[in-house]
Amino acid sequence: MLVWGNVKYRRSFMTLSTVACQAPLSMAFSRQEYWRGCHPFLQRIFLTQGSTSLISLALAGVATIYVRYKQVHALNPEENRIIRLNKAGLVLGLLSCLGLSLVANFQKTTFFAVHVCGAVLTFGMGSLYMFVQTILSYQMQPKIHGKQVFWIRLLLVIWCGVSAFSMLTCSSLLYNGSFGADIVQKLHWNPEDKGYVLHMITTAAEWSMSLSFFGFFLTYIRDFQKISLRVEATLHGLTLYDTAPCPVNNERTWLLSRDV
Repeated sequence: MLVWGNVKYRRSFMTLSTVACQAPLSMAFSRQEYWRGCHPFLQRIFLTQGSTSLISLALAGVATIYVRYKQVHALNPEENRIIRLNKAGLVLGLLSCLGLSLVANFQKTTFFAVHVCGAVLTFGMGSLYMFVQTILSYQMQPKIHGKQVFWIRLLLVIWCGVSAFSMLTCSSLLYNGSFGADIVQKLHWNPEDKGYVLHMITTAAEWSMSLSFFGFFLTYIRDFQKISLRVEATLHGLTLYDTAPCPVNNERTWLLSRDV
């Protein structure tokens, strides 16, 4: 789910941005008019698809983070240090998914402060989540898994850290007020605009961080192949009234059974 959601989001973004940014001038609309909101129909399509994909990605992230938490807990039931780190990772991961939901529901041009808070939660807590999981990988090797997994995750954390530093530095310079007060509402950029280079570096760093997150979750594939998930419903009585439970002959109804 997480992999498909990430691909779907990038596909919808690239398709619509290609139409808007690379359309020839002979077409019925110009690129600047598109980004300035003169074509609200296309703009609504872009915002709806992008928001829906991000929300789906956040939900898939919650499921993945919770499954990872339960897996680490089952593998290390008596290691207090690993248990504490595992709980911290669960909280950080859920906060990151909450931030992604805020980014999806509050657009930058409309609710800038909420959008920025969501971005800080997404990338900040997400980076810390990756760091905590890398520490857990170090603690669990070589007993639980090999050193190769730890080194791969460590490289991804370093990649994420470099991207985060670049994004924070350039975005701070871009939005410090020296390039105008309306820089927040600016959607269409030309190479001759002031701050264009900082904007491009910030955007590239943001996508680079997203790719590092995506790569980090891909390292869970082999781990998740070693577990199975199922959901079951157990009846505690013959009615749904708030009375003392009636004994039932251990009747269970399977709701979902699926190998991961």
